[in-house]
Amino acid sequence: MTFTIKANLIDIISKEIYPAEVVVSDKKITSIKRIEETLNTYILPGFIDAHVHIESSMLVPSEFARIAVKHGTVGTISDPHEIANVLGIAGVDYMIENAGKFPFHFYFGAPSCVPATQFETAGAVIDSDGINQLLSRKEIVYLAEMMNFPGVIYNDEEVHKKLAFAKQYKKPIDGHAPGLMGEEMKTYFDAGITTDHECFGYTEALEKLKHGVKVMIREGSAAKNFDTLIPLLKDFPDQIMFCCDDKHPDNLLESHINDHVKRALKARHDLYDVLRAASYNVVKHYNLPIGLLQIGDNADFIEINNLEDFTILKTYINGELVAENGKSFIESVEAPVVNNFNCNLKNPSDFKIKSEGEKIRVIEALDGQLITHEIQTETLVIEGFAESNIEEDILKIAVVNRYKDSTVATAFIKNFGLKNGAIASCVAHDCHNIVVVGTNDEEICKAVNAVIKAKGGISLATETEELVLELPIAGIMTNLPAEEVAELYIKLDRRAKELGSKLRAPYMSLSFMALLVIPELKLSDKGLFNGKSFEFTDVFVK
Repeated sequence: MTFTIKANLIDIISKEIYPAEVVVSDKKITSIKRIEETLNTYILPGFIDAHVHIESSMLVPSEFARIAVKHGTVGTISDPHEIANVLGIAGVDYMIENAGKFPFHFYFGAPSCVPATQFETAGAVIDSDGINQLLSRKEIVYLAEMMNFPGVIYNDEEVHKKLAFAKQYKKPIDGHAPGLMGEEMKTYFDAGITTDHECFGYTEALEKLKHGVKVMIREGSAAKNFDTLIPLLKDFPDQIMFCCDDKHPDNLLESHINDHVKRALKARHDLYDVLRAASYNVVKHYNLPIGLLQIGDNADFIEINNLEDFTILKTYINGELVAENGKSFIESVEAPVVNNFNCNLKNPSDFKIKSEGEKIRVIEALDGQLITHEIQTETLVIEGFAESNIEEDILKIAVVNRYKDSTVATAFIKNFGLKNGAIASCVAHDCHNIVVVGTNDEEICKAVNAVIKAKGGISLATETEELVLELPIAGIMTNLPAEEVAELYIKLDRRAKELGSKLRAPYMSLSFMALLVIPELKLSDKGLFNGKSFEFTDVFVK
């Protein structure tokens, strides 16, 4: 198929804008001719999410792509470690197989940390031999985020074997080093790791950039670092990339990387610096065949109305029009249901915490951040058991092993704000056990059992109601259309806030409370964990 398009071409390589006639033939750009015409629209390279877990949208790849193209996204650097923690390499294959059925550039990594740590129960293990197997395949373009930063720093043999295989295949290595600075930071990145999307402070990101690290500015549903980090774009335009990391369906319907672009331009950053962070820098870092609007490139580009509104009019991938004026032409692809969910229903007594001291350690959740703090407070004891203190917003949190029946891990958390009921989810990074926060054991148990009966999902329970969004694919995704998933999710989100939560995204925040590799205090199915000392700690202060 051959077609011609006339528009003002934004050339981010030569850093100029000019009216052009562009010819596309057989998926490639075969001609670009400067013309003397007054044109009303602009064309530019399509956007790329530099780091995302598709599974966090609760959508299969085809459904994610169907929505993303409406926002001008043509590709993603996708870490499939969510489904890999449930199903292992078979889960990675599942994502690749679904992603190959429609026009969108999904580039997958080999999940480096399955499970993320030895202090939790996952559904699978991918060791260094498995990493070797994955990296040898052309579909796998990088080693995904190395979350085990202690293993890198202190020379864990298995960790360094994985890094060595990435170097052998000449594939980039993604980082994950929240708060790491000084000599430990240098040791970590000097091991061959090249990026980090976990910078939550300006000074931290600046130190990493000066060390040569590529920093990804993240704006997801829970972690929001854009405002803090975007000033760095001016001085480090070649080292900045944009990513969303984790995006829930309601937020994906609203925007994607186009939101980064609009906000950066509104903050008066240089147009070419912004667009390079949204495309060029990603293409060059990961050696992608995604086109950049040059002769001979794949025809991957977008058309916008103007440089002020930046409204996406059309999105092309491999020369195919995949979206126009907010309508996507990518069709949903039915994905088979696969899962790994093997625990039985629980009883309220499973969530009891026998009091063992006058003070307890509490996870302090921070809105808009994945990091947490440890605080200590007095124990509320009723009939010998430690209970939620609703007036002080100290609620019970529990993690239930979804892969086998075992003792429930329980602790306490602050800032979820519920005055009634409980919310639960097995979208719980990275092992996807069931995590729940609630005001009393009966409703905590009710919310957990709703997830167990669905063999995956997110739920809300009070004495009189039970809501659940079922996620039958690996317990973390569904075949439902994005709009329907978003509607169900918004209903749950709204009810959680009506019950008292002040968090912007209570379910997304909940999903990170079991992520041990993000400091400071988290809870796995095996117990309360200190992410700074990388060891278990007691709920009760002794």
